[in-house]
Amino acid sequence: MRTEQRKWTEHDGWLPGLTSKIGTAAQLVLIFGSRKLFKGGKFLSDVRKIYPQAYLLGCSTAGEILKTEVSDNTIVTTAIQFEHSLVKTIKVNLDAVGGNSFEAGAFLGKSLDKDGLVHVLTISDGIRINGSDLVRGLMAYLPKEVNITGGLAGDGSNFEETLVLHNESAPEKGIVTVLGLYGHRLKVGYGSFGGWDPFGPERLVTRSSSNVLYELDGRSALELYKEYLADQASGLPATALFFPLNVRNGQNGTPLVRTILSIDEKEQSMTFAGDIPIRSYARLMKANTNRLIDGAASAANMSLETIGNASPDLAILISCVGRKLVLRQRVEEEIEAVSHVLGKNTALTGFYSYGELCPSLKGGVCELHNQTMTITTLLEK
Repeated sequence: MRTEQRKWTEHDGWLPGLTSKIGTAAQLVLIFGSRKLFKGGKFLSDVRKIYPQAYLLGCSTAGEILKTEVSDNTIVTTAIQFEHSLVKTIKVNLDAVGGNSFEAGAFLGKSLDKDGLVHVLTISDGIRINGSDLVRGLMAYLPKEVNITGGLAGDGSNFEETLVLHNESAPEKGIVTVLGLYGHRLKVGYGSFGGWDPFGPERLVTRSSSNVLYELDGRSALELYKEYLADQASGLPATALFFPLNVRNGQNGTPLVRTILSIDEKEQSMTFAGDIPIRSYARLMKANTNRLIDGAASAANMSLETIGNASPDLAILISCVGRKLVLRQRVEEEIEAVSHVLGKNTALTGFYSYGELCPSLKGGVCELHNQTMTITTLLEK
């Protein structure tokens, strides 16, 4: 596998320039950038000119990752030339399935070629989607041995509109896309870890519907949330990124972190990126910066274990916007922690997201996460 990476800004253009060593041999270009620049689409003609045979896949973000640098208001590209592997992509517009996230996943799972499939990378609209339902729809039609990783597009801390890029089309809202990875010589690893600390009492979810939460312990969930946020409540939903929910389904369920996408004052409800099951238990969480950075290293170690502890060629990092807002000037430390674990020869790319898709454990099934660092590692042997 060979990779080639670039960054584009309105001020400096492409760095480095547009000369390519892999050019027509590139099968895939991953592209991540700010919503403003994505919407303008000025960069697309350049990318297509350099890599005319490649699939183009990417999304708007809450921050772009390239090597060990985190930037805003940029476009970052990673072109990939596989030696022994193939890629195929499919997209669906949520409007075509009535906005139903499960049906979107089911359509993609049914449509993707299964012959030789080893892994699926998913990039989705970050606001209109129920990530839990999307994963369930995908898994219903994929072989059990094929796992899923990926993430939900971002829009800084604005939560207004997210865009997904799929091949020849201009970036669009409401798009869900999957990338199928094929070939027995391709090894794919994955890892996901948080690092948040729970606080306050654990509360029973007494009223919810899918990913909409109404009541905790019989009280308005939004009212309770505002009590905890105090002066920061006026900044909802963005300020909720500092205080996600730890959700545990049943006495022995695996805890998952959930972040708010929107609030409804009239209904006194909060909409999350994934399910908040009724009769589950929810508890607020807060950040510890050192534990967040350590969590990124733990995700990297898990991703190494799933490919036999060999140094990967490429790592796709999808970290949550909430982590970026909390870490602030220390945000690159979590990327550096990943690089230290994976090794200096591993190319790093990725983005800050509104949700991450990954199994919680090696050999487990994919789940939606919030506030984690999620890593997909690729290695050709």
